[in-house]
Amino acid sequence: MSTTPDTPRTAGRSKARSDERSGSRAAGRSPATTIIVTAVLAIVAIYFLIPVYWVVVNATKTTEDLFGTSGFWFGSSFELVDNIRAVLSANGGIFPRWALNSLVYSGIGSVLATYFAVAGGYALAKYRFPGKQFVYALVLGGVLVPGTATALPLFFLFSSVGLTNTYWSVLIPSLVSPFGLFLAAIYAGAAIPDEMLEAGRIDGIGELALFHRIALPQLVPAIVTIVLFQFVGIWNNYFLPLVMLADENLYPITLGLDNWRAQTDRLPEFYQLTVGGALLSVIPLAILILVLQRFWRGGLTEGSVKG
Repeated sequence: MSTTPDTPRTAGRSKARSDERSGSRAAGRSPATTIIVTAVLAIVAIYFLIPVYWVVVNATKTTEDLFGTSGFWFGSSFELVDNIRAVLSANGGIFPRWALNSLVYSGIGSVLATYFAVAGGYALAKYRFPGKQFVYALVLGGVLVPGTATALPLFFLFSSVGLTNTYWSVLIPSLVSPFGLFLAAIYAGAAIPDEMLEAGRIDGIGELALFHRIALPQLVPAIVTIVLFQFVGIWNNYFLPLVMLADENLYPITLGLDNWRAQTDRLPEFYQLTVGGALLSVIPLAILILVLQRFWRGGLTEGSVKG
């Protein structure tokens, strides 16, 4: 049986049909729909960018300009460098200590929480065991429970074993990520074929080696996604450190900045320190998101492009 190669005329007709289909899809979008969608996206972008703009602008002002000028425009002088220097040296240089504490809580917590979540999600997706559906329902319940609802019970628990006002009181709760476990279970079920695992078992690879050598490389997009969400969540966590910590040297940035804000009624210069500290506090998150965003997008869309 012979096949006839495409002639230029046939190829031209195919391209024309393809162009017609693309044009039909584009024509299906009314101008009104395009305008509405663009307007909604613009409003959402402005909503998220306005606080960032406000912090950047006001971090350049003196204390007098903070109260004497509009919050959305620069003051009479540009004092950003001096303000940052004041933030880093205030209270005996306590802000770098808060930043280091936040990095410890967020860095260690996000990495370990991600590993535990991915291991648990892989087990839920690829193993059968009694009570699996109950465990899965328990994980879903954990996703729906806000962290603030568990802060006080955790305080009483840690207080009974003498771990309050320590690094452990913030680190240990950060190691649990129900959302990460749920995401890892969904992704592992779609990204890791059972045949691949069976082939590894036939070759004599143990279960732990299967997870580390075969499963983990397939789960990289999900891993990066969970790390990003967990890091941001721990970095921005306020209520748990507030309940657990009394020593200022153990504070993360969120609690430290709130401590400065509480002093603004009697010491107005702390407004300037609080705004400058807020600007410095978002820089690590911005860098992390910019570096990991391509992996994050890949993690969300990987399942939709697998053939």
